[in-house]
Amino acid sequence: MRERSTDILIVGAGLGGVAAALAVLRLGKKVILTEETDWIGGQLTAQAVPPDESRWIEDHGCTASYRQLRSGIRDYYRRHYPLLPEIAADPRFNPGQGGVSRLCHEPRVALAVLEEMLAPYRSKLQVDVLLRHRPIAAEADGDRVRSVTLINEQSQEQTVIHAPYILDATELGDLLSLAGIEHGIGAESQSQTGEPHAIAGEPQPLDQQAITWCYALDYLPGEDHTIARPQDYAFWRSYQADFWPGPQLGWIDCNPITLATRHRPIFDGPADREQAGDYWHYRRIFSRRHYPDGLYPSDITLVNWPQIDYWLGPLLGVSEEEMQKNLWAARQLSLSLLYWMQTEAPRLDGGYGYPGLRLRHDIVGTQDGLAKYVYIRESRRIQAEFTVQEQHVGVEARGSLDGSELFSDSVGIGSYRIDLHPSTALRNYVDISSYPFQIPLGALLPVRVENLLPANKNLGVTHITNGCYRLHPVEWNIGEAAGALAAYCLAKDLKPRQVRNTPRYLADFQQMLTTTLGFELAWDESIRCTPV
Repeated sequence: MRERSTDILIVGAGLGGVAAALAVLRLGKKVILTEETDWIGGQLTAQAVPPDESRWIEDHGCTASYRQLRSGIRDYYRRHYPLLPEIAADPRFNPGQGGVSRLCHEPRVALAVLEEMLAPYRSKLQVDVLLRHRPIAAEADGDRVRSVTLINEQSQEQTVIHAPYILDATELGDLLSLAGIEHGIGAESQSQTGEPHAIAGEPQPLDQQAITWCYALDYLPGEDHTIARPQDYAFWRSYQADFWPGPQLGWIDCNPITLATRHRPIFDGPADREQAGDYWHYRRIFSRRHYPDGLYPSDITLVNWPQIDYWLGPLLGVSEEEMQKNLWAARQLSLSLLYWMQTEAPRLDGGYGYPGLRLRHDIVGTQDGLAKYVYIRESRRIQAEFTVQEQHVGVEARGSLDGSELFSDSVGIGSYRIDLHPSTALRNYVDISSYPFQIPLGALLPVRVENLLPANKNLGVTHITNGCYRLHPVEWNIGEAAGALAAYCLAKDLKPRQVRNTPRYLADFQQMLTTTLGFELAWDESIRCTPV
């Protein structure tokens, strides 16, 4: 067993973990950054999900480094792809022209840009990135976490890493469990939080949002790329949840906001038709129309659709065996939808099946064609010094109050609807309007532990407010703020709680965030009071 030490250990290299590392590095400290898969970038790369962002993202609502990431993605296409001149000249072109985001793009491009952002610090070993390393234990001494033990998934070698500050940027908040840090999972009750959309009765820890195993497709009419029939296909072919308006494998789903039944096929017209309301254009990540005619045979779309939301069992609060069973079932569901689309799906011309749909394993970097990691919407959440509730950000819950709650300890801003997917309690969407919000520093501070900070979706939010704090630019901001806080405390010999609760330290820290790192700490009033 090896032993190592560093200034700051960041476990998990998703968007929050990478952002945290960049903040620490820019503030002059050393980092060991670990990642369970062999790709950094989390939901943007290993989970293959294009960025879910607010309507203001091109101009407001993120940190300078997140803006650098977005610009870097567009510049990567300009440097390496044969874009049409008018597309390359557009400062805000959307690589995939998908309807869900202003920056739909291939996961490998985001991976390349994130690696570029870390590259200057790798050369002098200010950062050491350990891929395929998973945390298996943590040593705590009173209110401090002394070390984390990780296992190399390839060699099975174990490494113990000691650090004065440790950030949990894992997708499921793994260190909270390993280090015995007070945390919660699942759905709180109305009696606990007073939130209008919290569940009635008792809290339900096993009520967790659906997980989704995403994949990429292109479409080559006239060819046959049908996969082998998935092992669980018969089950999914006949399954329909009581709350869902149609079979799991089908074109019938529901509007997330109104819950009205709708019919939404993969194509509602010719495959190359633009501005369509079908699933092909929903999360399209590569548009062949950006290039000379005939150069690319097909668009590429990313399948992250309701049909592959897996809600028959949670990942947290269950045994390892049960967790693995649910992960397997989620993979089977995703493959079953593809097989159904290739063989049985009703077509517009009256026929059945689209055998020309081709699973693009190369796009997601795996042999089986599914993303490297399942898309996680909800993790363990710290019991925090301050917890953001629906009453702070929800339009209905705010009542006559204009805009979201103002936090004097803001360390960033974000905006998204409160968007909860169907859950393992077999309830439908909760998708409600919210106001653009701030990220309070108190939500990054565990109630007891002094030197471990959340740097992903594991901050002090509820099951409800997780629905708007879980998206790409907000996760990045959370991680970057946590990294900056750890570096600041290390440099000033302070504890995170001192920074929040001492006005002069808080003001100094916030000034560093804005002037040194380019944070935005507050929305313009006209935006803050605009429901989304």
